Amino acid sequence: MSVIDLIMPKLGESIMEATILKWHKNIGDLVQQDETVLDIATDKVDSEVPSTDEGILTEILFKVNDVVPVGAVFARLSTGVTGNIGQSAGNLDEPAAMAQEAIPYQPSNLPPAGANKAAGSKSMIRFYSPLVLKIAQEEGVSMSQLEAIPGTGQDGRVSKKDMMDYLVQAAGSIAIDSATPERNAPHPVSESQLSVQTQPPATKQAAAEPGNTQLAISNYGPNVEIVEMDRMRKLIAKFMVDSKQISPHVTSFTEADVTNMVMWRERVKKDFEKRENTKITFTPLFIEAVVRCIKRFPLINCSIDGDKIIIKKDINIGMATALPSGNLIVPVIKHADQLNLVGLSKQVNGLAEAARNHKLKPDDTQGGTFTLTNVGTFGSLMGTPIINQPQVAILAVGAIKKRPVVIETPQGDTIGIRHMMYLSMSYDHRIVDGSLGATFLSAVAKELEAWNPERGF
Repeated sequence: MSVIDLIMPKLGESIMEATILKWHKNIGDLVQQDETVLDIATDKVDSEVPSTDEGILTEILFKVNDVVPVGAVFARLSTGVTGNIGQSAGNLDEPAAMAQEAIPYQPSNLPPAGANKAAGSKSMIRFYSPLVLKIAQEEGVSMSQLEAIPGTGQDGRVSKKDMMDYLVQAAGSIAIDSATPERNAPHPVSESQLSVQTQPPATKQAAAEPGNTQLAISNYGPNVEIVEMDRMRKLIAKFMVDSKQISPHVTSFTEADVTNMVMWRERVKKDFEKRENTKITFTPLFIEAVVRCIKRFPLINCSIDGDKIIIKKDINIGMATALPSGNLIVPVIKHADQLNLVGLSKQVNGLAEAARNHKLKPDDTQGGTFTLTNVGTFGSLMGTPIINQPQVAILAVGAIKKRPVVIETPQGDTIGIRHMMYLSMSYDHRIVDGSLGATFLSAVAKELEAWNPERGF
């Protein structure tokens, strides 16, 4: 019998860990090569992890909601095994991987790792993962408060999500007395309406005093609905705040007469779809213009590392994509400069479809060097987008509207009805000055205005 380690694969150039969402296999199951073993979530995208070999699953080293580093063994297979495999080999109350991790915070009354709950007993002996203990130490959560947190993990274990929910709620809606956990322990906020309890100002003031066991709470009022952010929304919020702190944002605006482009697309879209078996939207047309301008202004296609400017030779265009949930994700078209309009259209449509159906792979959101966001999709005329780190610029295109405009001709000026669109670009003022930012933005607008209405595809 041989033992095969299943290792958390590399998930992208900047992703170092993943959270387990779901196990598809149980101890004793036969696992085929390339068969999905578990679902994971990273800070970019959810994904499936397939098995690299075939065998019987004999050990599961992490639970749902555990965070697994890239390169770590998360399960083991055995080959040449017959018959039923005992559950003891993969007892999820005793994850072997935990024994390999340092535990920086160990309260004196914490039970030994791996202790099980006493069946039918109100007194609960709980196992806390190193990650949960680390969060508790960093956030100043006492042992009594930690014990009061209901766990949503397997066998009632407290997960990272439970800790985040607790910390968010600590600044939230009800006063919590950590000395009476059964009555007043916080619970994860659901999407249903919560009843908000009020308290006299004196109580709030006392709760904020040093040494007081109660947590200070603000009152949202009696007629509110509190909705917890989902995991992706929390990550988006963090990335947006981080980007504003990292990069001094400047936004420039211009407008473009895109009448020729609009009329061309209207003329060719049926033939395009019939011949190429994919639709042609405005997005690949915008990307084509952006790529041409990046070649002329390569400093737009860079990142910053301390005092170093890293100019990227590859042009990888991220396209902000709205999900059915209302969240946002940015799949990346790799080597966009090497694709013609047909190739760009197929990449745009394929990635957008994968995003909407939660089929993106971790690598699909990695490596972007410049981002395009179409705020006009939902009717907005213009926007001030936030830079997608570590990039230094992001372009927003607004809704295309018919407007009366002045048209300059050799015979004189006239008034005409034209398809007009605003463009805005936010850029990192540490490296992109106003002259470069405005010049690049104007160049993109001119590329769109100079669209050849007789071109093919």
